[in-house]
Amino acid sequence: MHKTTVGRGPGLTFRWLGLAALLALLALLALAGCGGGGEAPQPEASTSDLALGAATAGATPFIALMPLRGASLALVSAVTYTVQPRPGTASKAVNVTYSIAALQNRGDVQPSVVTVPVFGLYAGWLNQGTVTVTFTDGSTQSLPFGIQTAPYTDPAGIFGQPQILKARATGSPLGFDFFAMKTVTGPTVVVDTDGMIRWVSTGYASMSVAYDHAGFTIGSNGGPQMQRVELDGTVTTSTIGDPSVTGFTHNIDIGKAGLLADVNTADNVDSTLEQFDATGQVTAGWDLAGLLAAYMRSQGDDPGAFVRPGTDWFHLNSATYDARDDSVVVSSRENFVMKIDYATGQPIWILGDPTKYWHTFASLRAKALTLAPGGLVPIGQHAVSITSDGLLMLFNDGAASSNMPAGAPAGASRSYSAVSAYTIDAAAMTATETWRFDYGQSIASYFCSSAYDAGDGSVLIDYALAAGGTTARLVGLDPNHQVVFDFSYPNDPAACSTSWNAVPVPLGNLQILQ
Repeated sequence: MHKTTVGRGPGLTFRWLGLAALLALLALLALAGCGGGGEAPQPEASTSDLALGAATAGATPFIALMPLRGASLALVSAVTYTVQPRPGTASKAVNVTYSIAALQNRGDVQPSVVTVPVFGLYAGWLNQGTVTVTFTDGSTQSLPFGIQTAPYTDPAGIFGQPQILKARATGSPLGFDFFAMKTVTGPTVVVDTDGMIRWVSTGYASMSVAYDHAGFTIGSNGGPQMQRVELDGTVTTSTIGDPSVTGFTHNIDIGKAGLLADVNTADNVDSTLEQFDATGQVTAGWDLAGLLAAYMRSQGDDPGAFVRPGTDWFHLNSATYDARDDSVVVSSRENFVMKIDYATGQPIWILGDPTKYWHTFASLRAKALTLAPGGLVPIGQHAVSITSDGLLMLFNDGAASSNMPAGAPAGASRSYSAVSAYTIDAAAMTATETWRFDYGQSIASYFCSSAYDAGDGSVLIDYALAAGGTTARLVGLDPNHQVVFDFSYPNDPAACSTSWNAVPVPLGNLQILQ
């Protein structure tokens, strides 16, 4: 006899049963556990009557509104759509998931229809894709679609046909497939890594733009107003809750509790940083002129010759919040990169060119980091950020100061621009340039420009004023900092009008949950 021992059940002990008898008994117990042989409930997807209707055009040819109808709408928990890449392209599919709560918050859920905003479409093309519906039991239903879009005419005549200096190869590793170019005179433009336009804003024409949470916040360069432009084309306008603000300048960045904006005020030019929420309510602010003047005075320096309100003495162009020590890093093009305490605004450290005017003041010199030998000091930098691996990264323009007092040292210049990433040891007051990308020292872009990490070590670089200012170069680096693509766009040499700053946009894996 085959001997089998099994565990103890409730109220019964089984031992020394034959194998066949044991299997039969287990089968009976399984049936009993299912209610005496009743059928398991069917997946909600298997009984769904959902169907897609004909799409209607959205605010631009890159957006369509897709109706989803059926009695099963009450069982839907999320909707995902995918737009397939065009044949012969390397960029990945657009893939966006909405929770049903997010669609409700946008007013897209009605008793008999859910409207699915589909963005990231190709203009002038029969877009092929799929809507995948997830039900409350986790089952899914896939519904294919085809959306024919109207052509798009670029009003600038610039973004539709870039010069492809290096095309992205199919399958090449890159942490982003789409990016937004912030223009000065027209709408914000999102292109893919094949150089095709996939979205344009319908809000202000402004250089002050931030991407976050499936939309763009755009600040007016001529007043205290701002607009929120959702990727579905919805636009809302609000006003910054600070009556002294006369307009946004330069960048808008992600802050601790909202967005960080470089603003002009009635008293200060390019030396005020404010944090505001989605309604425009100011949640924090730093008057860098007043903060630095107070600090310098407390250390025995006369700030009058350095801090010069009413002039462009600081030229704030970007900022980033560092959650590791509750601080803010600000970029002063004219002077240095400076970290300040979030709560007090007190300077923590300064990283900059010691041959500039600021270094002649003992109070500022006392906060200076020592750069390890061989590193490039920030000169005329833009786009400060903290990378996914904790480095301070910036676009190192390389141009000396432009607005120093007469006879004051303007610092060094370089013949090329670079991207520099630093390790900072605040305790030891040292900085080490951990890595650098200078494209063989072949490009100089002395003003504007940017470089941002995509989360996996990939980097998007924007040389806003390449080739003597006649072109903007958009370059993608893989995690090993090898060039994956290189696009060139015409630019007005007198301004950074085409793409003064550019950021990755995650249309390939976007979760919209609220």
